[in-house]
Amino acid sequence: MKEILLLAHRIPYPPNKGDKIRSFHLLKYLSESYRVHLGAFVDDPNDWRYASDVRNFCGEACLLPLHPGRAKLKSLKGLAVGLPLTVPYYSDARMSAWVAGILKQRSIHAVLVFSSAMAQYVVEHASVPRIIDFVDVDSDKWRQYATQKTWPMNWVYRREAAYLARYDRKIANSFSCSLFVSENEASLFKGLAPEVKERIMSIENGVDTAYFSDKADYANPYAPGEHVMVFTGAMDYWANIDAVTWFARDIFPEIRRQMDTARFYIVGARPTEAVRNLARIEGVAVTGAVEDVRPFLKHARCAVTPLRIARGIQNKVLEAMAMGKSIVSTGAAIEGIEIQKPLDLLVAETPWEWADTVSKALCADSLPFKSERNREFVVQRYGWANSLRRLGAVLEAI
Repeated sequence: MKEILLLAHRIPYPPNKGDKIRSFHLLKYLSESYRVHLGAFVDDPNDWRYASDVRNFCGEACLLPLHPGRAKLKSLKGLAVGLPLTVPYYSDARMSAWVAGILKQRSIHAVLVFSSAMAQYVVEHASVPRIIDFVDVDSDKWRQYATQKTWPMNWVYRREAAYLARYDRKIANSFSCSLFVSENEASLFKGLAPEVKERIMSIENGVDTAYFSDKADYANPYAPGEHVMVFTGAMDYWANIDAVTWFARDIFPEIRRQMDTARFYIVGARPTEAVRNLARIEGVAVTGAVEDVRPFLKHARCAVTPLRIARGIQNKVLEAMAMGKSIVSTGAAIEGIEIQKPLDLLVAETPWEWADTVSKALCADSLPFKSERNREFVVQRYGWANSLRRLGAVLEAI
């Protein structure tokens, strides 16, 4: 059996947030045909309980603790040495030693790097084929963040955007292939690194449509008579925080004025203090981590994705659609999804458009409570097997 080295900036389990969903399915897929050696960091102490689950998919595994506070201090080194801050953030001599040992002792067919910050561990090992999964064009994400911040953070984010774009281009030039989560992201990066456009391709995210299905009889977590719109996602992620804050403060009060039974549920782990404070707004509920997100999706009137900053394909959109939910979204949140036929999905941008669109959806004037065509679309277009076959072809060709 051929051997693969997989490097990820975060332990790929449990698959409960965007990057971990993708990295877990990569690991699972690779383990079916290869012996996978995994190097990854654990930045959430609660994730150590999943170490054995991850090791079940691996040959050898190096899981190292990463303390976000200390890592942020380490990242400041990037200011002095001309690197993006994310590179020293994930720099660790123990990981370097482990990677060097694996490459020396094992007959590695290829290295798959998940997130460019992990490329530093194999940048000097050009003798083995290397593939990088950038996922999104993160430099453009930092550029977008800069527009939402004031000094000095807008300067920090603009710098990160510029230095990360330069770093990622350098990595793409030295690696065999660069992967992105959508054709939109791939096209954007081709514009940034046209000299390697022939080695850039997209491998889209998928959905476990057997898991995300409304067929089971999930208990209703909502009170009788509530007209619920739901947002799901990791609530310590800045783009999600911005989305729910904007919706709760600038949009939801008008919806409540039109319908006093309207409720906005924010469902996701690790809510920041700013997110928890939104529960003070009448009609807004912040759940924190839940054992199973599916009941919250199944029994909601619709799912909302008011993301003003978004890159790639949003798993939260695909998961809600797989559960047969109608969606109200910004254009940015669905940009990476290739929609080729009518769906139960409405786009709103301004607060007025949002309030009007959601109010109509809650009354069932414009969107059905259960969307068979949204689920059918995801089942047919966004299964993991279809996407990951492209990765298999790349690995066999090198």
